Amino acid sequence: MSVITISPTQVHRLLPLLHQAHDLHVQHQPQRYAPLPESAELVTYLSEWLCQTEVVALGYEGNQTLLGYAIYENERRAATPFRRAETRAMLHHISVDAGHRRQGIGMALITELRRRLLRDGGDTLATSYATFNTASAKLMARAGLQPVISFAEWRAG
Repeated sequence: MSVITISPTQVHRLLPLLHQAHDLHVQHQPQRYAPLPESAELVTYLSEWLCQTEVVALGYEGNQTLLGYAIYENERRAATPFRRAETRAMLHHISVDAGHRRQGIGMALITELRRRLLRDGGDTLATSYATFNTASAKLMARAGLQPVISFAEWRAG
């Protein structure tokens, strides 16, 4: 079992886990999330995203099977009159195969992400998660991430 970097040419490996996470979001908030497009379109989108030097995909591999992944983006945020400067990793996606949850895979991915963040001079790890996703909320709390802001929205129709 090991954490690896997923290259843009390997994004097809993410699709089963992406579907698991995204389908949960569609189920709970269909007014916000659209069903995923065909695999070819997803592969193109993810490949282009991961070609950006600041975007990284980590995978947790066991017996040559991808059991979990995390996609994060390194960001440098300048100081404003209201906020201090920061170099942060924004965790955009994290997913662990349903049959392998609660085995430390999510924590291993976050631990490696944090190690790389610190190695590269970063000081902050940030993410967002849906209010219905209590499993993500618990994982983030175990990893030391604390809620600092609430995001609310209204949608017409």
